[in-house]
Amino acid sequence: MSEPDHTAVRVALWRALHVLADPPPHALADEIGLRLADPGPDWRSRGDMDLEFTRRFRVGIVLRSRFAEDLVRESGASQYVLLGAGLDTFAQREAGLDVRVFEIDRPGVQEWKRARLAELGLPAPHRFVPVDFESGEQWPDRLAANGFDRSEPAVVASAGVSMYLTREANAATLRALSGFAPGTVVAMTFQLPDKYLDEQDRAAREAAMRGAEAAGTPFVSFFAPDEMLAFARECGFRDVRHVSADDLIGRYLAGRADGLRTSGEEFLVATVTAQR
Repeated sequence: MSEPDHTAVRVALWRALHVLADPPPHALADEIGLRLADPGPDWRSRGDMDLEFTRRFRVGIVLRSRFAEDLVRESGASQYVLLGAGLDTFAQREAGLDVRVFEIDRPGVQEWKRARLAELGLPAPHRFVPVDFESGEQWPDRLAANGFDRSEPAVVASAGVSMYLTREANAATLRALSGFAPGTVVAMTFQLPDKYLDEQDRAAREAAMRGAEAAGTPFVSFFAPDEMLAFARECGFRDVRHVSADDLIGRYLAGRADGLRTSGEEFLVATVTAQR
């Protein structure tokens, strides 16, 4: 049984930090991931939990989760798929919602998460879909084998993943998703090239990239918004749109006096349409 990687744990802690350190209203209230990670009493003294340094990062993590979850609520889809689910807790926080949740991740990580949920007495109403990506296993087939209905639309979230994948790997994911049932909505985050970032954001991302490189998970893919939309069309989507960091700020952080904001990571939202 393997534990989640450092990135997955950090994401869970930053989501909790938003609740514990940022004044309300909170864009997302999630402290369950903190309970799963169980980082010890001194976790807030870690260097990667510094309030000022993590400010934009933790807000970005929170907003991307909130946006994907709102798509689930707004679309009326009966299925929600999380690619690289990590320590996501939507299934626990929204256990009463009439939607089937499928979490795709590495087998060892899912065994660990299943055990932690049981230890904490937390509900696990979702389906764990273990996929060994390194073996070339076809995750859509594994998804179907675990109860996913290919004839019904879904919301599929891929958050914080595309930058770690090559262009070819991202294309393979999008092509697979473009073959899902009409009405399926895909929300995929992507990182902007440096020229789209201001000085503060470039410095922040350089720090994030150094950490990712040291952890053996370097950033390898960046997309300009128009490039990402064209890329999605090449992979089979007709209905595509770009949701910027500014769009997310306007939707979830408008009117705040503390100046919370995020940048650098944006959304592709692609909807599967009926074939002609």
